[in-house]
Amino acid sequence: DAGSAKATVVADARQHLAQHFPRFVPGHPIAGTEKSGVAASFAELFENRRVILTPLVETDSQAASLVTQMWEKTGANVVNMSVEHHDDVLAATSHLPHLLAYSLVDTLATMDDRTEIFGFAAGGFRDFTRIASSDPRMWHDICVANRDALLKVLEHFNDNLAQLAKAISRGDSQA
Repeated sequence: DAGSAKATVVADARQHLAQHFPRFVPGHPIAGTEKSGVAASFAELFENRRVILTPLVETDSQAASLVTQMWEKTGANVVNMSVEHHDDVLAATSHLPHLLAYSLVDTLATMDDRTEIFGFAAGGFRDFTRIASSDPRMWHDICVANRDALLKVLEHFNDNLAQLAKAISRGDSQA
C-alpha cells in the first residue's frame, strides 16, 4: 500500500487479507509531482522525502522493519503515525489544497471573461494551480476515501474564509 488515504485501505485489507493481515504494512510516500504513472517516475523520487508508515497493533514487527528498510534504501525518511492521524494530516496538507486548486480553476473557467483572466495569470497563479493538472480520477478517489477528515478540514477552512470575507467587507485591516 502506498495510497494517500489509510482508513479505507486498512478496512479493506483487514477484510480481504485474513491471516496475512499482520504482514500488511500501510504506508504513504510523500513524494511525486502532479504527473502520475510509471512514466512520471525518476530514480531520485524518494530521496530525502518522507514516507509515512501506519503500522497497526496487529502488524508483524518484522514486516514493519522490512518495509522501513526498503523505504530507507530508496533514500526516504520514514516516520510512523496512526492511521487516523495520517488521514487528518493529509486531508489538511494535500487533499484540501488539491480541492482548492481544482475549485479555483473551475470557478475561473466558468466566468465570462475567462480568456482574459487566464491570459493574465502569472507565476503565483501557476504555482497555486499546478496541482489542478493532477489526475482528476485519482483525486476523486482520494477525496471519497478520506471524506470524513477532508470534510472536517474543509469546514474549518470555510469558517476561516467566511471570517476573511467579513473582514474585507468591513474594511477591517487589523483582522
